[in-house]
Amino acid sequence: MFNDLRASDVLAAAHRIREVVQRTPLVHSSELSALAGAEVHLKLENKQTTGSFKLRGALNSVASLGDDVRRRGVVASSAGNHGLGLAYAARRFGVPATIFVPSNAPKVKRDGIAALGARVDESQPHYDAAHAAALKFAADHGATFVNPCAGATLLAGQGTVALEILEELPDLATFIVPVGGGGLLGGCASLLRRASPRTRIIGAQSVATDAMARSLTAGRVVEIGYPSTLADGLAGQIDDEGFEIGVHALDGIDTVEEDDIARAIVWLDAHGMGRVEGSGAVGVAALLARRLTSLASPVAIVVSGGNIDDDRLADLKQRFA
Repeated sequence: MFNDLRASDVLAAAHRIREVVQRTPLVHSSELSALAGAEVHLKLENKQTTGSFKLRGALNSVASLGDDVRRRGVVASSAGNHGLGLAYAARRFGVPATIFVPSNAPKVKRDGIAALGARVDESQPHYDAAHAAALKFAADHGATFVNPCAGATLLAGQGTVALEILEELPDLATFIVPVGGGGLLGGCASLLRRASPRTRIIGAQSVATDAMARSLTAGRVVEIGYPSTLADGLAGQIDDEGFEIGVHALDGIDTVEEDDIARAIVWLDAHGMGRVEGSGAVGVAALLARRLTSLASPVAIVVSGGNIDDDRLADLKQRFA
């Protein structure tokens, strides 16, 4: 699917969702630039409507469905942000939505999904169990399953993040992106590989969410466990399609420790970038921890989301400020 996606699909998605999705800021960071020895810019998707990039793919997916399909409803599994995006898109089009989230999903995400009018099922212990339950619900009820990490319309929507960056940084040399199941990576790389082939694409993960990194090292899909992590949006396994995205899209991938993510969340807040959740902070964490060196300039780091619970953020600021 990733290899079949064209730059024109991303352009079409941008046109389709333009009235709803915000063009998020691309902010130059003098501090990170000095640290990296390259001009570093942050794409602040934490300031997107619903608090993450996930709205882009979800909205494009629902907008692309026929009326008869929409009437049967949509369903998804989500660590939270995809659920928020799909719930928002479903409300806009008057579509019933059911979102399966793991029982430990952040409260801000669970409450936000419900507030948008979607039914929330939080009975499953972890993301992959929620994914299986959502697939069963779709089969039992005739609803359309909107995968959080796959599907042409979803990937094209996520790719609009890279489109906006290229419009402001046409000479983009390094693109750093959080990697979970591969949806954001796949959508952005489908555009970058065609429109900016010189751009080096580097993934970032937590050591607790490193399914992609381990799989690429092994040359096959490798299962991981379910440790507690600040990067809850990147947790869970990857499937064969996600693995293929990683193989073809990534020039490198790095993993960071949980404390590195915590420090990045606090750093971003202190430097005026707003609230950032762990999944959104992994790229900046890799730079602050000096895990990424010799970066070609200019650099764009995607800060993918900002949905973090108040008490979690307050605790991190107290411990790592």
